Amino acid sequence: MTYASPPVPSSYPPVPRRVLRSPVGLAHAVTVLLAVVIATDLLIVAASLNMRGLMGEVASGGIVDVGEDEANRADYAMAGSAVLYGVAVLATAVVFIIWFHRVRHNAEVFAPDTQSRTPGWAIACWLIPIANLWIPRGIAADILRAAQPEPHSRVLRHRGLLNAWWGAWIWTIAFDRYASSAYDKAQDPDAIHDATELVMASAAFDVLAAVLAILFVRRLTAAQHAKALATPIAPEH
Repeated sequence: MTYASPPVPSSYPPVPRRVLRSPVGLAHAVTVLLAVVIATDLLIVAASLNMRGLMGEVASGGIVDVGEDEANRADYAMAGSAVLYGVAVLATAVVFIIWFHRVRHNAEVFAPDTQSRTPGWAIACWLIPIANLWIPRGIAADILRAAQPEPHSRVLRHRGLLNAWWGAWIWTIAFDRYASSAYDKAQDPDAIHDATELVMASAAFDVLAAVLAILFVRRLTAAQHAKALATPIAPEH
């Protein structure tokens, strides 16, 4: 008759089990901040329309001499709206990255074998110049895959939305640099008039990118939330 050997105590500490953490609150915060970004874009459009109209009048001879106060107000409106936009974008970026790391953490619980990069990359990928133009998109695709009911399916749900958001964001970055450079270099009324049109177009592209970002955040968060409710692993609040 044989006896089972008693368990041998391990000298290694137990490995903590990963648990799900709700991304819903962070998703709401990101949505609100993206709405603030859109509002600042509209302020930029309003300031640009004011400057464009003023320079158009000067260029056409409708105004012989622009008053210093009027010109200063137009400049302050352009500069002030740009500063507000920068503050809104910075705040949004911080909260978005925290949300992105949260959903990447959950992906490690749902389907770790579908993730091509470690969770730390969900933060680091945004800080690497040039590489941040494509690495985050790949991580986002992996997170989307893990949130699917069938993570190993060849079909990736919401791929079109991901590509639309990412493409709009990359285009907006490139076009904004071009528009900002053109406006900074503009000296005469005609050049300033034309440059403000580029600035308005850049703001419009940014609004589109922000709207697509909101849709992406909400879709991915909803997918993870639905899967968490159907998963025996209790989410951590």
